[in-house]
Amino acid sequence: MAGTWHNMSVKLTRTIAMPTRNVVLTDRQAALVDRLVKSGYYQNASEVLREGLRLIEREQAQTQAKIEALREAARIGIADVEMERIRTFASAEALRGHFASLAEDAFASGPESRDTQ
Repeated sequence: MAGTWHNMSVKLTRTIAMPTRNVVLTDRQAALVDRLVKSGYYQNASEVLREGLRLIEREQAQTQAKIEALREAARIGIADVEMERIRTFASAEALRGHFASLAEDAFASGPESRDTQ
């Protein structure tokens, strides 16, 4: 049957060279790695360590995003002060009252009005 194609399942295996590292773990850390592997969730210690590194990367990215958001908020705040777009309060109680008023207004308007803005 010339010209006829058939799908045949073929398993291709390829070894990808990965750098290796030796690490020193405390007894507690080694026990945790062993427990995670024995749970069946991870196949070996390398998988556990790679997952830990992924979590560190994610946490660092989240921390960096928070830092950038804080810097932007500070930049906006400084610009407001420089443009004299500020409000002063005679006391901490007056400031608390202002925040309470803002909160009441926000709750009174409800989420529906915020969705349309």
